[in-house]
Amino acid sequence: MTLKRFLAGLLAIIVLATGTAWLFRDHIVEAVFANFVRNNLGVDLRDTLPDGLHVLFCGTGSPMPDPTRTSTCNGVIAGTRVFAVDIGAGGVRNLILGQFPVGEIERVYVTHLHSDHIEGLGEAMIQAWTIGRRTSPLPVSGPEGVQATTEGFNMAFGPDRDYRLANPSASIDANGYGLNATTIALNGESSVVLDEGDLKITAFRVSHQPAEPAFGYRFDYKDRSVVFSGDTAYDPNLVRVSAGADLLVHEALSARMMAVLNRVAMESGEPDMGDVAGDVLSYHTTPEDAARAAREAGVRELMLNHLIPPVPSRLLHGLFLGDASRRFDGRITLAEDGMVVSLPAGSDDVVHLE
Repeated sequence: MTLKRFLAGLLAIIVLATGTAWLFRDHIVEAVFANFVRNNLGVDLRDTLPDGLHVLFCGTGSPMPDPTRTSTCNGVIAGTRVFAVDIGAGGVRNLILGQFPVGEIERVYVTHLHSDHIEGLGEAMIQAWTIGRRTSPLPVSGPEGVQATTEGFNMAFGPDRDYRLANPSASIDANGYGLNATTIALNGESSVVLDEGDLKITAFRVSHQPAEPAFGYRFDYKDRSVVFSGDTAYDPNLVRVSAGADLLVHEALSARMMAVLNRVAMESGEPDMGDVAGDVLSYHTTPEDAARAAREAGVRELMLNHLIPPVPSRLLHGLFLGDASRRFDGRITLAEDGMVVSLPAGSDDVVHLE
């Protein structure tokens, strides 16, 4: 066979294959989609992780729009038990995308009642009820005012509840609708709010005036521990409660980047935006002070979240961190939506899964 005849035959095969693929393209795409659904339906993040304490970062941004981050949300796995710490807008979708068992969340712990920490409670309630098939309301614990907040969500989503129950094909339990709130009243500066078997959860006061009270939470499971700062200025009480933790998840605000935002806003004739940029400095923590807190507490690793202002590119990480690495010699990471940090029991490892 000459090269010319071989190439002609090969071209004919390619044309025939291409034509066949085009003819059956919808069937091929449908098969690919079915395979994708088959491989992801019912998958549980817990099945991929060892026994231990794990965090799914389902929201690492702030109220400032960020193309890469949603509002504050943290999913916590302790052994087989699952919890959430704050659920801002978009957080529930990231939980589901991260294969977190939303329907099995035992309780949502709210740090404070700023909107970006609670916006997603309504969606969490609906998704846990309809997809997770809850048979009782989703428990929520937080500072004073959480009761009124959850009652508002229950009322606002009432018509949606009625529509779903009126559907003739609905197989959901009416008793599973809603949020059931418990107000946490601290005994001093911190209180244990759950102590069962290998798991202990501690709520503690932080400084986020005028949001008062505002809490952080520490989770201890077997020999591993993680602390969530919530929104706060640098706080000695947080340092005290965080002592010896494996992981400190701390909010962070770059004063340098906010100063730039403030200046540009003023120069651009947007004084309101400039005022906001200046105001938030007083009740948030810089990366440098978060690193200071991590060093003083003797934690193993520091994760920064609730990032202000937005950090849409890793090229900005160095600018955002400033001198933080000089204040703390452990690992410092800017958390990203979808990131999982795993603390296996019986180990000192802090494993980042992306």
